[in-house]
Amino acid sequence: MQGSVVTVGRVSVDLYAREAGASFRDQQTFSKSVGGSPTNVAVAAARLGHRATLVTKVGDDELGGYVVERLRSWGVDTSSIGVSHGNLTPVVLAALDPPEEPKLIFHRQPDAPDTSLLPTDLSKERLGQCDVFWMSGCALSRGSTAESSLYWLKQRNRSSHTVLDLDYRPSFWASINDARRAAQAAIDWCSVVVGNRTECAMALGTDDPERAADMLIERGVSLAIVKMGAAGVLLATKHERAVIKPLRITLVCGLGSGDAFGGALIHGLVNGWDIRTIGEHANAAGAYVATQLTCADAMPDIKQLTSFMNDPAHRS
Repeated sequence: MQGSVVTVGRVSVDLYAREAGASFRDQQTFSKSVGGSPTNVAVAAARLGHRATLVTKVGDDELGGYVVERLRSWGVDTSSIGVSHGNLTPVVLAALDPPEEPKLIFHRQPDAPDTSLLPTDLSKERLGQCDVFWMSGCALSRGSTAESSLYWLKQRNRSSHTVLDLDYRPSFWASINDARRAAQAAIDWCSVVVGNRTECAMALGTDDPERAADMLIERGVSLAIVKMGAAGVLLATKHERAVIKPLRITLVCGLGSGDAFGGALIHGLVNGWDIRTIGEHANAAGAYVATQLTCADAMPDIKQLTSFMNDPAHRS
């Protein structure tokens, strides 16, 4: 089933160091790709056959043009990507130091274009009619985008499927308390919440997966998803829970796997799958991208994802 998806938040041009284990102080060579978590999620959903629209802004520079052209080539609807005149498209540097948790440097000076979204940048019709509305937690951190994001969530009023990806980047916030207040305000308007243990600790004050899931469901969330690293991923509703174990892979880069997970999660939600089936596909999509260097370029289509899942070499 093809669904309509809207994702909101940051965008960038990402430069990935190719040398595993090399720090920024070392000599490095880089590969260029499109990045930003909600941007990657839009690509992942489009690659799986959905009508994905990204709501963001780029600078009026050649990198902004590069972003838009690449997104179009992957089938993402770019009609809601604005241009911030006199501003620069953000650049992110990634060092595989270590590969499983690369070091990042964000160049978003002085204010990234994607922090200046207004409520009118997304039509009420598209907001209300999309099958999945995906909000990145970083979008809540600053600028008019923070206010617009909460406005859009309130307009959705927890309609299925309104998803919050906690997406916590400490450098985007003045303090963890500010991030927690924003996350909790957003959680109260969402039907699905996704985060890893660190992000749950930020938002809820606990990194215990079961307790975090309990707290999210107590706040009215229909589906709580806690990524547990080497322990797999927990999916929980009011009535059932499932733990999906990780697949066996040779890891190349840990970046982007969560966004591939998000694209497959969207695919499962649109198709009405049970939580175990959703978790198995989302977990496999994340594992697939972890075997690649870049994020957006590596998002699998359904044929690639199915083949990867069925490969006995990846079974634990």
